[in-house]
Amino acid sequence: MALEYTEEKLNSLDKETIIQLFLSQQEQLRQIDHNLQLVLEQMADLKRHRFGRSSERHEPDEQQISFMEVDGKVVFFNEPEAVVAEGSGDEDPEAVPRRKPKKKQGKREEDLDGVPVVVVEHSMTEEDLETLFGKEGFKQLPDEVYRRYSFTPAKIEVEEHHVKVYAGKKTDEIVKAPHPESLLRGSLVSPSLEAAVINAKYVNAVPLYRQEQEFERYGLHISRQNMANWTIQCADRYLAVLYDHLHEKMYGYHVLQADETPVLVNKDGRPAGSKSYMWVYRTGRMYTERQIVLYEYQRTRNASHPREFLKDFRGICVTDGYQVYHTLENEREDLKIAGCWSHVRRRFDEAVKALPKAKQKDSRAYLALTMIQAIYREEKRLKELPAQERQDRRQLSVRPLVEAYFTWVRENFQKVPQKSKTWEGFNYSLGQEKYLKVFLNDGEVPMDNNAAEQSIRGFCIGKKNWVMIDTIAGARSSAIIYSIAETAKANNLKPYDYFEYLLTEIPKHLDDTDRTFLDDLLPWSPNLPANCRKPGKDEVK
Repeated sequence: MALEYTEEKLNSLDKETIIQLFLSQQEQLRQIDHNLQLVLEQMADLKRHRFGRSSERHEPDEQQISFMEVDGKVVFFNEPEAVVAEGSGDEDPEAVPRRKPKKKQGKREEDLDGVPVVVVEHSMTEEDLETLFGKEGFKQLPDEVYRRYSFTPAKIEVEEHHVKVYAGKKTDEIVKAPHPESLLRGSLVSPSLEAAVINAKYVNAVPLYRQEQEFERYGLHISRQNMANWTIQCADRYLAVLYDHLHEKMYGYHVLQADETPVLVNKDGRPAGSKSYMWVYRTGRMYTERQIVLYEYQRTRNASHPREFLKDFRGICVTDGYQVYHTLENEREDLKIAGCWSHVRRRFDEAVKALPKAKQKDSRAYLALTMIQAIYREEKRLKELPAQERQDRRQLSVRPLVEAYFTWVRENFQKVPQKSKTWEGFNYSLGQEKYLKVFLNDGEVPMDNNAAEQSIRGFCIGKKNWVMIDTIAGARSSAIIYSIAETAKANNLKPYDYFEYLLTEIPKHLDDTDRTFLDDLLPWSPNLPANCRKPGKDEVK
């Protein structure tokens, strides 16, 4: 509790004591003001999270500065100069009026490419034509053609398989006619129905109870319990075989990306509300072909899980700043961790949005965002280059900007209030500097982990609808199914058709000791049926 001084008490103090008292209270006021600013910043950030937009878009105005490093010094220049440098000529960009983008020509044809066409003829009878044109006759002109989408709602039937059974007249041998095996013995589920359930829940985020209601509207009584049991058994019995095969294939890549998100599992033997985690691993964003996305459910977030999952991986893994990945790097010589620039940018974005608009553009956080934007701008220019050429060009155009950024951060770190959002951004940058620079030395490494975050987004959207997973078995089957669904989408496949094909083909090979049949089921296999691929999309080579 602060001491209270009366005028009488102050008059009794000597000059030196009063000076010390004043300095002490001045320091207390400074600390109170510092704490108040932190509270106001936190309140503004909470308000933005609740009511504001989530976009991290950063658009510096024409007076804002950009930067580069020349001869070891940080050199700043006006943003318009940077914009002019990006152009192909000397034309002043400010003199060019802004125009509304023209509508893309041929987009309708592109949208319809690959969609089956049913020709519907509309003609008139000879009698009608004679009535209209008389005896003078008529001539037929080129058809007038217009197109409309035709949509057929879901159609549900019961397939009743009658399998002929034969027996020899003089032997006890009994033979059945060839027929497809049941997906699950004694169950009414078929590959087409289970694929529909999977596609609805794991691709379109429709919970099972809503699917139950939709089936009821079609006059079909399928309980959510039945759908849950079918899905868990099909994932464990059939789809897990392909999941393991994809896991082995993943070890052949040089760069992976990893992320994780919390999930609640109702019956996992722990107190209600205990967090579990869904981890995601995917091939690097620079690999535009033959992409793999794998989920893994675990009850905790400790290092043992990525240690086991990545045990046979040799290369670089792009992650956020979570310490367990750095622990793995310290344990192994054949694994390197790369950092994520989006996580740096995100902290400064939060700092800027927590400030009043009038103060945003004068803040260090806003300048940090502009510097990071300049790095992204240079990196974007190298997007289409081969890996080695991208690496060489990074040394010339990207590395100077990265080095200049860290020089500026070190110079300004002590100039911002501790524990503020800007201070957190500076502190994170310096703590992650080693990892944030890894991408400069390898053209296959992206500069952020956005691809992994995007791969886990489908799960996060679904989680908002069904809130929690009931059992550990359900969580593990969800990991397998989300893996195949996201991998299918990443390779331009239609998830429903792909799941139906897998659930038709894999049961035929469960007794095979040779697993080479799985190569024909991979998302990039040329042996996949054409209907599994998106219309109008080139096949993944």
